[in-house]
Formats: sequence, C-alpha cells, structure tokens
Amino acid sequence: MRFSANQRLCLPTRRDVLIAAGLGMLSPWLARGVQADPLPAFPSGFLWGTSTSALQIEGATTEDGRGASIWESFAGRPGAIADGTTPAIACDHYHRWADDVALMKSAGFGAYRFSIAWPRVQPTGRGPVNSRGLDFYDRLVDALLEAGIRPMPCLYHWDLPQALQDQGGWMNRDMAGWFADYAGIAAGRLGDRVKDWFALNEPSVVAIFGHGYGEHAPGLNGGRTAALAASHHQNLAQGAALRALRAESADFRLGTVLSLQPVVPVSDSEADRAATTRWDALWNRVALDGVMRGQLPDVLADDLRPWVKPGDLELIRFPLDRLGVNYYSQLHIQHQPGRLFDAGFGPLPPGPVTAMGWPIEPEGLGRVLGELRTLYGNPEVMVTENGVACDDLPGPDGQIDDRQRIAYLDGHLRVVAAALAAGSRVTGYLAWSLLDNWEWQCGYARRFGLVHVDYPSQRRTPKASFAWLKAAAAGKA
Repeated sequence: MRFSANQRLCLPTRRDVLIAAGLGMLSPWLARGVQADPLPAFPSGFLWGTSTSALQIEGATTEDGRGASIWESFAGRPGAIADGTTPAIACDHYHRWADDVALMKSAGFGAYRFSIAWPRVQPTGRGPVNSRGLDFYDRLVDALLEAGIRPMPCLYHWDLPQALQDQGGWMNRDMAGWFADYAGIAAGRLGDRVKDWFALNEPSVVAIFGHGYGEHAPGLNGGRTAALAASHHQNLAQGAALRALRAESADFRLGTVLSLQPVVPVSDSEADRAATTRWDALWNRVALDGVMRGQLPDVLADDLRPWVKPGDLELIRFPLDRLGVNYYSQLHIQHQPGRLFDAGFGPLPPGPVTAMGWPIEPEGLGRVLGELRTLYGNPEVMVTENGVACDDLPGPDGQIDDRQRIAYLDGHLRVVAAALAAGSRVTGYLAWSLLDNWEWQCGYARRFGLVHVDYPSQRRTPKASFAWLKAAAAGKA
C-alpha cells in the first residue's frame, strides 16, 4: 500500500541516515524497541512468512519473451520515479530465486506470497502464452514446495501488460474477461501444486493513484471518473478470475488482497467527518463491500452507477476462502476542495513516523480486524503485508541492526494476538517484504526488506529483523 506519492517522502533525509547509522536519533518509540515480555503464543498451524511482488524484485524485464508492463512505461517519464531508476534489474530475483528461497527456508517460514507477472505469462495480455515465463514460476513453485513453503501467488500486483493499457486498461470493461482468461492459464499450469491463490493486490491504490491522480502507473490523471471506473472494473475482473480459478479446482483456497486502512478525520468538524466518510468509501468499501456483500457503498452508489450493469454485483460478490489484508497505517483525512471527492490527507497526529512519513499506528490494524469480525461475518484473514521503510545501512561490521523494524513488527504482532484472543480468524502473518526492492515511485530510495540488498553487487544480507521474525515464527521472540 502506498498512500502518498509525494516524492519528498521517497528521498532520504539527514535524519534518516543518522538513524540508520545508529547515531542516537531514534524516537522514544523506536528506542524502546521490542517489549520485554515475549510475544503471546500463536495458534498451531499459524502461517509465518513474507510477501513480494514480481515487478519489484524480478528484473529481467526484457528476457525470455516477457512483454512490457505499464510500470516500465511510467518509469520512462521524466520525474515519475524519485531517483530516476527503472525496475529493469530490481533484485535480479529472476536469476537469483534459488538463493531467495534458501533464505526463506533458513528462517523456517511456512508461506510465501509472490505475484505472477502477467506480461511474463501473456506478453500482450491476451492470446499467445509465453511458456518460458510459466517455466520460471514452475521452477519457483517446485523449489518452494521442496523447502516446505506454501506458494501463495497473487495474479495481479500492478504490472499490467502495456498492450492492454493501449486498449484502455482498467478503464475498459473487457478487462474482466481478459483477466479471467489469464487466471485460467496460470492455474492450468501451476494448479496441480499451488492450492492458495489471490486475485488482486490493493485495487483501491491502483484506482486512486494510478487513475485518479496519475502518481502511479499508468499515470492517468482522470479524477473521480477514472478512479471509479478503474475500481468497478477491477471488482468485475476479480469476480471473473475467482470463478475461473474455482472452475479449475474445487480444492483451491481462493482470496484477494485489499489495503484496509481505518480512515479518521483530522478534526471533529462536519466537513472533515463528511470527507472521511467519502474517502473511506473510496478506499475501503468499494472493494470490501463488493466482494463480501455484492453491494455499493451508499455514499458512492450514485457515482458508480454509470459503470454498473445488471448482474455486475452478483459477479463481484464471491465467497472467499481467505481475505488478504495489507495494513500500514491509518489514513488521516480532511476536507480539501478540489481533491478527489473533496477529501485529502491532512496533518498527522503527534507521534512516530516511518521513513516514508507514515504514522506508526498498530492500533489501526486492530480496528481493521475487529471490524471484519463484527461487521463482515468474521472471515478467515491473513495479514498479507505489514512492514516499515527504514533507511537502514550496514554498520562497520557489515550487519544491519534495524531495531526500529523489529519494534514495528513486534507492536503489530501483539495487535494480531489480541485480535485472535477476541475471536478473529487470523491464520497467518506475511511481513512486507522479504527483500529491499524497487519501491514503485520511490525507486531504490526506500527499504522495506528483512534482507538488505546491495544493488550494485546484488549481495543479500539478512538484517536483525530477519532473525527476530525467524524467532517469532518458532515461538521464541
């Protein structure tokens, strides 16, 4: 989830560098580090692991028949990426996947959510299948299973084939059928071994920042019209793809991944509260109410109706086996005329923030899990992304003592434990991310990884947080 494309948040500050170097400028919250008490016990069978996305780690964007994606095109625009880089190399995972699987095995992780690159499987998004692209995921899946790690592929993590964008992309209703066809291709090749599938990743971010504001690929600045069209068409495509997957096997465990962030007003004014309601509908409810209830959020129902045809809501609603939840922070919203739905990000409350400038608010994850429990029938949930950007650097001994990340993970896992005690059906926690990677509009300027990547050499160095999460997964943190 990326809820600000302000590129100032992508560039390291002097404070970030001092923190990374351990020069005593940690906030009191970070300085406290991990609580003295051990983490509460998690249920037997609780899945621990990490998440990544293809575009951010694979590289090899022109190898073995892969087609172009919208992010390569977007990265070619002057000023679009903070450091001027592209994902052409990223973490070179396409060639170093075996080493990365070995890292996960060494940590004892039981699950791995990765994404399949649509342009690697279908270079033009339709028609001919690139067998060499599927061969790569064959090798990856086999290695994960051999390492005792459950592969959990996500079909779409933002890397739309550019050829489909040339036909309108998510503004085109035909995307539903094209995405379903692609889902069937992926499942037809991997479904004999892969049983856990996710459809989309964070459709609200794609709609808002890729289409409403143009700060992400494909770079449309189409305002509310583009944001709503992209939202609805992603919902349609998700429903169609999930049905295509179910047709492949009744034994698949099917889900999708939503960025669910509590939306809070910056003041108690009527204007700010109304803006918060609108933003919550756009960010959270269009996707969540769609798949869980087959409904449109009341406050946006009239705005969405131009794109809704008979039968759409029935197609969008789907009985998920598992809902993936990505959580980073609460969203602090105020009335801002001229922004999407006259709502925008307001000033943050006092407290610690990450290197991205996002507030550190573990309690927000508790709010999300509680609401799913009480308002949405208590579905099975997996935390599929949760992590923190820290501009951590190797110390004199070459090691990375990222205690701020450990504190972040510790705080959020305690919230998950409390939600479990309250009855939430949380069955796993996947940290974002396994590796430092190409962080969208920030390029290589921000690091979310449990494993440090030295990009010139591609050397991997597990950070202190990697060892800590390994201990947590073993019940020893």
